Amino acid sequence: MIQIPNSSFKIKHKPHFKLYVLLKDSIVFETELIKKDIMFYSELNEQPDISGGIRYFLLDTDAKKIDCIVIENNIQASTETITVPDIEDKKKMLKKTVLLIGFLILIILILFAIENIL
Repeated sequence: MIQIPNSSFKIKHKPHFKLYVLLKDSIVFETELIKKDIMFYSELNEQPDISGGIRYFLLDTDAKKIDCIVIENNIQASTETITVPDIEDKKKMLKKTVLLIGFLILIILILFAIENIL
């Protein structure tokens, strides 16, 4: 296993909180934690489902620094009790769905028009 700087299992035995960060933001998040010398722990082997985000264990004393990191880097993060879906991805999916439905309706209208002409 690769040892990540500032990653320590000992955090789980100190006052800590859990933060879930979406996979797409995890590299930026970890990079910022390392830059700011913030201790964290994350073990993907203990988390079978990462669809809600990668679980990070962070010290309570670093909460304000972590808030700044999340806000400054526009990182989508949530706690265990408040999950935040990736709104931008949902908007993209909704737009594609609407376009697909519109395209199908257009094809149906064209087929009806051709049928009426013949």
